[in-house]
Amino acid sequence: MRLNWHILSISIISMFLALPQNAAAAGDAHLQDFTAHWAGIVCLVVFVFAYSLVVFEDQLHLRKSKPVMVAAGIIWMFVAIVYSQTGDKHTAEIMIRHNLLEFGELFLFLLAAMTYINTMAERNVFDALRAWLVSRGFSLRNIFWITGVLSFCISPIADNLTTALLMSTVAMAVGGTNTKFIALACINIVVAANAGGAFSPFGDITTLMVWQKGVIPFATFFALIVPSLVNWLIPAVIMSMFVAKEKPEAIEEKVEMKDGAFIVVGMFIMTITMAVCAHNFLHLPPVIGMMTGLGFLKLFGYYLKMKNMRALKQKKQEYEYKPGAGPLGAESVSASDHTEEETIDIFDILAKAEWDTLMFFYGVILCVGGLGTMGYLAALSEFMYIDLGPTTANVLVGIVSAIIDNIPVMFAVLTMMPQMDEAQWLLVTLTAGVGGSLLSVGSAAGVAVMGQARGIYTFFAHLKWTWAIALGYAASIWVHFLVNSRFIGQAV
Repeated sequence: MRLNWHILSISIISMFLALPQNAAAAGDAHLQDFTAHWAGIVCLVVFVFAYSLVVFEDQLHLRKSKPVMVAAGIIWMFVAIVYSQTGDKHTAEIMIRHNLLEFGELFLFLLAAMTYINTMAERNVFDALRAWLVSRGFSLRNIFWITGVLSFCISPIADNLTTALLMSTVAMAVGGTNTKFIALACINIVVAANAGGAFSPFGDITTLMVWQKGVIPFATFFALIVPSLVNWLIPAVIMSMFVAKEKPEAIEEKVEMKDGAFIVVGMFIMTITMAVCAHNFLHLPPVIGMMTGLGFLKLFGYYLKMKNMRALKQKKQEYEYKPGAGPLGAESVSASDHTEEETIDIFDILAKAEWDTLMFFYGVILCVGGLGTMGYLAALSEFMYIDLGPTTANVLVGIVSAIIDNIPVMFAVLTMMPQMDEAQWLLVTLTAGVGGSLLSVGSAAGVAVMGQARGIYTFFAHLKWTWAIALGYAASIWVHFLVNSRFIGQAV
């Protein structure tokens, strides 16, 4: 205990000592253009090489976080060197602290959200939904539409990755050996999950970044519901014509949710509400609401633990006081097993978060921030948003995000912060969210489902329907300008 208090005391003193340094770091940075400098070119080459390793993650069996984390360190080393050579010893520090703050907020927000999603999975919430669907005896076409609708509706609350994985297991369970149906259903699920995530701050990492940056208010995101719906419905209608109406036998499966499952779902909704209220009414970062909600989840886990310990103790006492009862036997063992099953260990669930993904975000944010400090993002912003125009640039953002990844693309746009009205910011949020659907590797949902339905839902299986998805992409942009014309010319 004395050691813990000693560590706590040192931590508190360190925070106070850091205050003047943090205040100094809030000063203005003096950015310079090093795009033609040898160090700037080296940084660009390092990032391209590192991201090439990320693209071929499955073939190399190399976790995507590793190359970008190393690249981030190398890039910022060169940033510090070139700025120091000009006599500026503060800009590099100011900018890296700024990027670390942005990552810190995103990291803690996602960690809380991931913990809630994993807790709901541990309480069998998603398994119960899957079991209910596969045991209803729906036709293949019904399952195609049901999984699509649920993907579109669940992803704004959870996230597109979790939703796509859940619904793809349903499609695979019902489809059985019908690989054609499974492939079509998985494509539909990926497109629907990405479209559903595009109109909610919680549906995708890109929308979360836009909201946390304060570019678009929370309620304004829902102006993208209709364009997002069009983006999914057009390819869905086309693909559904090729889905058979046959009715496979229902799979008898029953899953019971564990104690407290519905309470965890309710607490997650409450946590989201707190994040929204913290941002909209208290003008605090949304992460404050999310972390407070995570604290409530930990308290609930403690409550379940104590509740089940009391139940076990009472069970033992009842058994001991039975006339002629011997040593504790099967009943107490059963009760002990039940206790372990029902108790939530939040720290175990925290350990199961997608740490590779979280560390990947660190690498990407630091890499893109370093390139921006070298002047590359300013040059790119001038080319895209001045020379090409914001509409063309934002449409291209969606196409590029299908090839690379929407996270670094959107972070680059937010770092550039081009002068655009609210209609254009909504457009880039839409295109970055749904553009990844054009290719199976263009979104986290697509990549995850490729692993889930390995050999069935493949890059080329998805590519065969890219033309239909592209029709939905183009139509959603047209519908956005049609239904959201009130945001044109409106300052952010």
